[in-house]
Amino acid sequence: MKVYLGTKQQWVRQVKIETNMKIGLCGTMSVGKTTLVNALMNLPEFEDYNFATERSKYLRDLGIPLNTDSTLNGQFVFLAERATELLYPNIITDRTIWDVCAFTLGAKSINEFDKRTFVEAAMMFRNQYDLVIYVDPRGVGMEDNNVRETDLHYRRKIDEVIKMSLAEFPPQRLITVEGTTEERIATILQNL
Repeated sequence: MKVYLGTKQQWVRQVKIETNMKIGLCGTMSVGKTTLVNALMNLPEFEDYNFATERSKYLRDLGIPLNTDSTLNGQFVFLAERATELLYPNIITDRTIWDVCAFTLGAKSINEFDKRTFVEAAMMFRNQYDLVIYVDPRGVGMEDNNVRETDLHYRRKIDEVIKMSLAEFPPQRLITVEGTTEERIATILQNL
């Protein structure tokens, strides 16, 4: 069976998704990770999946500092959320431990020893992901949601740290997606 995706008249085969997969999207801020997870949520291939989207606004409203102001305590809250998501047998989430580590490494208030120790502890979870999808920021403009940092230099820095962390601590399986949401979905479905 074929499924039509989007306005580009692009056809992809409908696939039977392996059950009990843990799929995490990672990438710098404002690249469309949440948009992509919300689009995957509407596909019949993922009807048996749980979906988790980031809660930065909620956590910020609780008083947890974000972005360059992150604290070690705050980053452990974000890590605990990622670890909790991994308890589900079939989940798609728009954040991963690689994202959490990148923001930890970019935090001004966390010393270098604590940053490195945090990353090593967080990476103990990396093999629990069956698939990690890196969302490439090329061609995607920065959007201000009144929560995330909008500094383009900081955005590039986080992206570079995520890519370095993926190389240093590779997941079991990694694919890269880019382009429109429809193109990203097609790439994901072709790689399952």
